[in-house]
Amino acid sequence: MCDTFIALGNATADGSVIFGKNSDREPNEAHQLLLIPAADHAPGSQVKCTYRTVEQISHTHAVLLAKPFWIWGAEMGANEHGVVIGNEAVFTRMPYDKGDGLIGMDFIRLALERSTSADEALDVMIRLLEEYGQGGNCGFTHGFYYHNSFILADRASAWVFETAGREWAAQRVVDVRSISNALTIGREWDRASKGLVQTAIQKGWCKSEADFDFARCYSDPLYTRLADAGSRRVCTTAAMEAAKGKITPAMAMNFLRQHAHSHEKLNADLTGADVCMHAAAGPVRNSQSVGSMVAQLKEGASTYWLTGTSAPCTSVFKPVWMDSGLPEQEMGPAPTGTYDHQTLFWRHELLHREVLRDFSARLAIFSTERDALEAQFIEQATRLKDADPDQRYQLSAACFARATECEADWLTRVQTRLPQRNPAFYYRLAWKAFSRQANMPERG
Repeated sequence: MCDTFIALGNATADGSVIFGKNSDREPNEAHQLLLIPAADHAPGSQVKCTYRTVEQISHTHAVLLAKPFWIWGAEMGANEHGVVIGNEAVFTRMPYDKGDGLIGMDFIRLALERSTSADEALDVMIRLLEEYGQGGNCGFTHGFYYHNSFILADRASAWVFETAGREWAAQRVVDVRSISNALTIGREWDRASKGLVQTAIQKGWCKSEADFDFARCYSDPLYTRLADAGSRRVCTTAAMEAAKGKITPAMAMNFLRQHAHSHEKLNADLTGADVCMHAAAGPVRNSQSVGSMVAQLKEGASTYWLTGTSAPCTSVFKPVWMDSGLPEQEMGPAPTGTYDHQTLFWRHELLHREVLRDFSARLAIFSTERDALEAQFIEQATRLKDADPDQRYQLSAACFARATECEADWLTRVQTRLPQRNPAFYYRLAWKAFSRQANMPERG
């Protein structure tokens, strides 16, 4: 489960375009940050995606990816031209292709590597979908099949692109827009596949063109309901509408941290979801926000705020610039599904999982300091917006290092506060199992 939103320049405080997304995956499905330089490719080259091989193009653009460590593509990312894309799993009545095809994350990377604008990225994704379709297992430890919706944006415009098998609809964003794990385009769209309406009529999902509504006709009602996408989309949409014209990166970070339900309630339930998602027991609640991204797209050097770590409520957003590079020394080696303290993701996971043992009380120990630290990072990044790439790299590396230092201190302080209100028994069992599967250090 995931949540993605966009605010165009007419809705932000400074006229920039602001994008945000939480990547929700399995708890041990470590999140990796990766910067891939532009490259030229020989005629006839092919590229192996997660499962499927497709024809390569002559030149691919530099891309910044935030991705599950084992997948070729990305849950969210950007390219050197200021194009940014994020995807959502959606559940439809169209059959899922369980063969080795292109998965939603592959579409994101391919489009970023091959486009210079949101319009061009949309064209790339449509061509790929119509030529190859979509399919393949998207689950880390178990089979998980779905279709995809996307937000694609650049410095001036954005699209919502929603799919059901090889059928699709696309709608231009006017000011703010949010998507979650459900189709949202209804009776109005700007572009659509040729068979979109007729397919629904032939399958008996509507009586006529006048009766057609994409989301209503194509959605799988059971799985869409279990994903609790409606309440999460309401949450992010309401936050953006209330702040329209004043939205900032700091606000976007807090949109991604929203807990509409009390954590104490959610850790006792087998269903339900939040924008800032925490996994629990059972097949419905096995999704966790494992990484988050806020992009501020503007002329010059766009700024990308990344956690690289699980649960935005316990994480710190750090600045990255495409022309400066990632501070790989501060991030450590690429993570896997097994605990490794040398990696950014797993170092932070010690703090995240300790907080879950008494969520509200333990989060309160450092949340004010977390916000102050991010405010400092934002102020420093704003001052260096026109600086040379080396200066911005130095700031990025310093922010990653400072966040690691603070999180180590927060972990020590959190561990000294014994849990006063234990989560539900099966919630504790679920997280104990997750940690055991990842070979994490035993907790007291």
